[in-house]
Amino acid sequence: MEANAQYNVAKPGSLPVRVAGHQRRKMYKAFIQMGIGPADTVLDIGATSDRSYEHSNYLEAWYPNPQRITALGVDAGAAFLEATYPGVRFIVGDGRVLPFADDTFDYVHSSAVIEHVGSRRMQMAMIAEARRVARKGVFITTPNRWFPIEFHTLLPVVHWLPVAVFRRLLVAIGNEFFASEANLNLLSVRELRCMARHMGLPDDYEVRGVRLGGWVSNLIFMLRKRGENWETPNEIRSAPL
Repeated sequence: MEANAQYNVAKPGSLPVRVAGHQRRKMYKAFIQMGIGPADTVLDIGATSDRSYEHSNYLEAWYPNPQRITALGVDAGAAFLEATYPGVRFIVGDGRVLPFADDTFDYVHSSAVIEHVGSRRMQMAMIAEARRVARKGVFITTPNRWFPIEFHTLLPVVHWLPVAVFRRLLVAIGNEFFASEANLNLLSVRELRCMARHMGLPDDYEVRGVRLGGWVSNLIFMLRKRGENWETPNEIRSAPL
């Protein structure tokens, strides 16, 4: 089994997959509107070997300057990105301990990865490492815990239960993989902001929401460095948090 195969439970072309692709288009637009130029370098944390969803590695698939992207992931199978998107450089590595010097890249991007890196301490390590190696900005997306459908299990509202109860329920229905904190640790706006405060981040970050049917389905953690500024698409700027 591929290293990331366990994360894909919806069938290619199904409604959940089409919805996810629609939402990722919005998040990609928000990333581009950070002000990224054709000469800017980008580190993409969390490249996957998955090829079943067109949007699995959406940055590599959609970004017009793939030669500026370094893709990093724990899954060696993601090396196919170098052949599929000429110019992309792929490296096997851990987003919590990045093998790069400070300020190596202009921007760091990561989509739907931080909920899979483990405990809150591990999630803070990933944010800290992304901030360390970025010169201009950091862009991290994650599903919103308070959206009615849990994206990985496709179960409704049970993830609103206390975390320990939710994990016991997953074990009871035979889903031990997502019951483990190491594989799924959902985040809310409050939890992202609490982590930022705990890390002592300056007031150069924002948490924004991406709406779906009136609900905030996904969260975006955006961090500016060195006075950088950017626009925000209306559908993200107006999302209630």
